[in-house]
Amino acid sequence: MSSSKTKCIHSLLFFLYLSSVSFPTFNSLVYLWPVPKEFSFGNGTIPIDPNLSFQMQGVAEKSEVLQDAFRRCKTTVFNDRSVLTRSTAADYALSVIKVVVESADESLQLGVDESYSLFVAKDDGRSIIGEATIEANTIYGALRGLETFSQLCTFNYETKSVEINNIPWYIQDEPRFPFRGLMLDTSRHYLPINVIKQIIESMSYAKLNVLHWHIIDEESFPLEVPSYPDLWKGSYTKWEKYTVEDAHEIVRFAKMRGISIMAEVDIPGHARSWGVGYPDLWPSITCTEPLDVTKNFTFDVISGILSDMRKIFPFELVHLGGDEVHPDCWNSTLHVSKWLQDNNMTTRDAYQYFVSRAQQIAITLNWTPVNWEETFIAFKEKLSPRTIIHNWLNSGICPQAVAEGFRCIYSNQGLWYLDHLDVPWEEVYTADPMEGIHDKEQGELLIGGEVCMWGETADTSDVQQTIWPRAAAAAERMWSTREVTSTANLNSTVLPRLEYFRCLLNRRGIPAAPVRNFFARRPPIEAGSCYSQ
Repeated sequence: MSSSKTKCIHSLLFFLYLSSVSFPTFNSLVYLWPVPKEFSFGNGTIPIDPNLSFQMQGVAEKSEVLQDAFRRCKTTVFNDRSVLTRSTAADYALSVIKVVVESADESLQLGVDESYSLFVAKDDGRSIIGEATIEANTIYGALRGLETFSQLCTFNYETKSVEINNIPWYIQDEPRFPFRGLMLDTSRHYLPINVIKQIIESMSYAKLNVLHWHIIDEESFPLEVPSYPDLWKGSYTKWEKYTVEDAHEIVRFAKMRGISIMAEVDIPGHARSWGVGYPDLWPSITCTEPLDVTKNFTFDVISGILSDMRKIFPFELVHLGGDEVHPDCWNSTLHVSKWLQDNNMTTRDAYQYFVSRAQQIAITLNWTPVNWEETFIAFKEKLSPRTIIHNWLNSGICPQAVAEGFRCIYSNQGLWYLDHLDVPWEEVYTADPMEGIHDKEQGELLIGGEVCMWGETADTSDVQQTIWPRAAAAAERMWSTREVTSTANLNSTVLPRLEYFRCLLNRRGIPAAPVRNFFARRPPIEAGSCYSQ
């Protein structure tokens, strides 16, 4: 029997099982984050063997990504605990995780299948069978299943063993949106490589799958660009830079966790730092941004940057910015003003010309351009139809964009900008990217959302406390179904689970801040349990 037929039979059996059980309500809270699409559980407990082994079956049995994921999962589950060794291996009811994957393809692109089924301690009607099985179409679905498995595991202080409660578990899960992002700004404050890796690791715990790396901006240019090496002169100091090898390592590290890296080159505004190494990119010494629209050299540099970055970042999306462009100084710069007159252009026309030319460079490199919403508002009819609109400033932009046939990413600044410290977790959680979109076909153009960690007031000292736990609230909104993430009775159905997840992050070494503080990233205000802050 082929593996695909086997998978279909397992899915059918799972469906039949689910149809015969009553699902738990959140009166009996399920401490999984994000909530799986479909699940059921019992009332038993099963201890886990400290020598837990990993058994891969199917075409992906030699996958390095899965092998590495299991090692991480095992470390996470046991968390360096000195578990009590029992007399024989037979005392441990669960000693093997079986993983069956349909495809050996390890390419990681937008829309990769992340669905999985997880069975823990099956009930055959006579007795509990002590095994855990994950079935997935891709290795990335298996990664999500391993994360869910790890969250089921708890340490019992009385028996000094790791166990899973409420067995048997039957879970079938898949994400609501294919794009579930976190934007990280490393221009306003440089973040060391190990900190970026810690953030990527923490993203995998909440099943986020895209790190939008806002590497450069007007304040600094920390990324090495071999084609134009003097761009590096725009870094803050000689110690705050990213080499090509650093960027490759970030991409590799993220892929091992099923996370893509979407790089951003924000143009024509937000690029003053470029001119530190190449002053000709500035229209004049007093007009340092937007970049000079009149010179081919400007677009040669953009082409060089994007070409070099394409060798590093395999993800199909590249962010080209396009926001907050204030071209007034173009009119007051003599050679730019003359160029505008000669080409019968206004500054608005030149802005559109710049964005369109940059988009064409990216498309030639087989990239799909993403632009902030200002480009859509200013000249939607001139954008490439491949453009993905990134909402941030105004509400209602995604409904407008998808109605015009564009794909859209939701990041409403009033709700999903993490540097807005006075936005409470409830507002992050209740924000729905699909708000205002009612047509099914248009809804499919809404590819997901992204929480944004702008770096003006966050560096290594506080960035992770600012990201977590509020980013987790958005992560569940993007993964779990709209029905599962009901916004009714938040304090009784969601808050305890979010507090639990925050403490889980803490146990895993992520300095997530208390949930209940009105202002994000503040420390606890008094003594108390992690699970009630």
